Amino acid sequence: MPKENPLSEKSYAFALKIIRLYKKLNKEKKEYILSKQLLRSGTSIGANISEANGAISKADFSAKISISYKESLETKYWLSLLKDSDYLNDNEAVELIKDADELSKIMFSILKTTRINK
Repeated sequence: MPKENPLSEKSYAFALKIIRLYKKLNKEKKEYILSKQLLRSGTSIGANISEANGAISKADFSAKISISYKESLETKYWLSLLKDSDYLNDNEAVELIKDADELSKIMFSILKTTRINK
């Protein structure tokens, strides 16, 4: 992945972790439904950040970051559900939830800044 900015890099690395987890859940746990939801939301974070980087206006940028922020919250939900239903152990879930939380905080900060500077 070309270097763009720290948020793009972190979201890309997070998406790769989610893809690996999806493969593992499918192969080892034969879990297909929840893991598919996790895959969609977890990889959507970076995709929307990439779209935000190509935004044509501040409003467009803010909208895409907002979608990414919401996808990170959804991803944390799926990770918690997988943990609490014993598909993920605590260590796996806690690390990924921490990563999603970090992304959420960065995006929330960006949203606050972009909306204040309207």
